[in-house]
Amino acid sequence: MISAVENELLTRVEGDAPMGRIMRGHWMPACLIEELPEADGNPVRVRLLGEDLIAFRDTKGRVGLLGEQCAHRKASLFFGRNEDCGLRCLYHGWKFGVDGLVQETPTEVRSGIGGRLKHKSYPVHEAAGIVWTYMGAEENPPAFTPPVFCGSDVKQVSIVKILIDCNWAQILEGAIDSSHSSLLHSSDMVPEKIDGAKATDQSWYRPSKDSAPRIQVQRKSYGFKYAAIRRPFENEETHNYIRTTLFIAPYSVHIPPNDRYRIVILHIPRDDTHTAFYFVAFGNEATPDTKTWRKFCAAEVGIDVDETYRHLRTFENNYLQDRKSMKSESWTGVPGIPNQDIIMWETMGPIVDRSTDRLGTSDSAIAQFRKTMIEAARKVEADGTIIGAADAARQVELCSFEGIVPKTCDWRTLGSEKVKPVQSVAL
Repeated sequence: MISAVENELLTRVEGDAPMGRIMRGHWMPACLIEELPEADGNPVRVRLLGEDLIAFRDTKGRVGLLGEQCAHRKASLFFGRNEDCGLRCLYHGWKFGVDGLVQETPTEVRSGIGGRLKHKSYPVHEAAGIVWTYMGAEENPPAFTPPVFCGSDVKQVSIVKILIDCNWAQILEGAIDSSHSSLLHSSDMVPEKIDGAKATDQSWYRPSKDSAPRIQVQRKSYGFKYAAIRRPFENEETHNYIRTTLFIAPYSVHIPPNDRYRIVILHIPRDDTHTAFYFVAFGNEATPDTKTWRKFCAAEVGIDVDETYRHLRTFENNYLQDRKSMKSESWTGVPGIPNQDIIMWETMGPIVDRSTDRLGTSDSAIAQFRKTMIEAARKVEADGTIIGAADAARQVELCSFEGIVPKTCDWRTLGSEKVKPVQSVAL
């Protein structure tokens, strides 16, 4: 358990909250590039860390990320005109460039006020299907640091995006919870007598039916790495089935790969009680394309999520759960791995009360996440140090692992990694 005060440190991101300051020290996804498909197209609403913003692609194809409320009288720029390399407010015609500079103030030609103003704006960078932004200090912002799915060997990147109605931390805790996959996702992650994790366009397969993995954790400067150690179907006396997961502070999780692709999950706080969830498959030509990936995840735009990526399965309609299918073919009665998780995350409440939960041995990675990020929040309060910032440029070197290995093998050596551990702990 953690205290109510610690839970506040872990979860709150708005205003000057320490966790929000940590997030602002990293480049974050603002939206998908596909949301801004063409020059002078429609603006897009973006909410990050409690701020309402507008993304738009100007007539030269450049992307801007501006505060939604006009600097003049606070009308919404979402309804503005995208014209001549700027976004023009409908109310009095003030126009802003992608850099936030005021270009025109037709109602103030005599006062010259426009030349003295700069509207709120944040730098952006387009890469790997995502528009990234940096919301930290304006002076000397760090160069964009590519994530692992920007690697030179990556041929295909496919992204599921879903807006979820709860706090970012309880979603991320789901991503580092290896034991739940053997139950909640048992209809999609199927035990088979095979030599390693396999994937088709319909299912994932893995060589173990062990639902109670042993969890061991290793602290890293970027966060931590942990192993879920299971009994394989064959040679369980001499071998282990090991799946390693990486938590890259503050919001990324690398879950174990399969024979076709690797997976990274990004948990981006829109505010204290809403999160943008990005489920990224990437790798070589065997990686499913975006349409196939979204169909597998039951996250197709216009079918499972609306045009703003809000999921259509909600608490109010009981997430469209099919109780009849639960009797014969489905553990949950809900298709799609993310949708199954969303029910768990949202029904915990907007921000789960961690002071009353009861962790077991299978929750060791959860306990480590809470400890790591609460310490990080206190550290940024104390001296401004931002966890993971020094390692951001090396993310592309990190890789999770899955496979059957001899019991004599040290799991800490598995996976491709060049960042040295800070501390090792077996919980």
